[in-house]
Amino acid sequence: SYVMQQGKIRLVLTGAYHPNTELSAHHMMHGDGVKVIALEVPDAAAAYEATTSRGATGLQAVIETEDENGVIRTSAIQIYGDTIHRFVERSDYKGVFVPGYRAIPNADESKNAVGLAAIDHMVGNVELGKMNYWVNFYHQVMGFRQLIHFDDQAISTEYSALMSKVMENGRVKFPINEPAQGKKKSQIEEYLDFYHGPGVQHIALITDDVIRTVSELRRRGVEFLTPPPNAYYDEVIIERLREKNVKVKEDLEEIRKLGILVDADDEGYLLQIFTRPVGDRPTLFFEIIQRRGSRGFGLGNFKALFESIEREQALRGTL
Repeated sequence: SYVMQQGKIRLVLTGAYHPNTELSAHHMMHGDGVKVIALEVPDAAAAYEATTSRGATGLQAVIETEDENGVIRTSAIQIYGDTIHRFVERSDYKGVFVPGYRAIPNADESKNAVGLAAIDHMVGNVELGKMNYWVNFYHQVMGFRQLIHFDDQAISTEYSALMSKVMENGRVKFPINEPAQGKKKSQIEEYLDFYHGPGVQHIALITDDVIRTVSELRRRGVEFLTPPPNAYYDEVIIERLREKNVKVKEDLEEIRKLGILVDADDEGYLLQIFTRPVGDRPTLFFEIIQRRGSRGFGLGNFKALFESIEREQALRGTL
């Protein structure tokens, strides 16, 4: 395993050495994807006991691991598909990550940083009819509250639709999507087919300078979804900003050139863009997002985004 860090973002990339392991089986079934969503807690034992007593499936009661830097306590529960939540208690640990990991000599985050600061939200895709089950799970078992609900009228194109509810607990936000009836296969159905079940659809990473971040990522070869047509920038954005009486601080021509999407609401606006799937299956991808007051999720961009995804689906022959 390797730990990649920028700002408050930590991604643990793990590969299996042996074929007959749980990790190998997971990769064989799902391809590249998210297996563990770790949550830092003040008491891993209490988190495990509270969630399992409310109905969560326990995978690992609290265990301690230690080295010369102190002690880490972890526990784990099952969530949708083969994904798990790991509770991590690290107040008594002073090392670089957790026991068993070594710091890379002379690693300097600033040399490669592109301005990414933290994880804004992580989106899960679940089967038709299962969204409300997992919404209730996060509410009743995990203590989250529902922040926003998008129905299939709000999130639809000519061909496909989906429904989504956003669950929140403090700074932690988990939107949960399920497919809805449409003329053709939706992006959620495509994900479920290729991932062979529910899982994490995308990870949104926040930046305070999306133009700088996206410019640098493009320079380094990161591929983003096809930008929307010019009418989106010439008409849709202008009307949306006028309607909300919002003035964008960034250069709109630079936003157009980079293919960045803009949305505005009563609290401000946000800028966002989505990568193409990062593996060889059309499953996991990343979002880059900058918030200027808005706490939303780009409702005004859903149509443009999904039409862009459908163009990619058509190229794959899966629409």
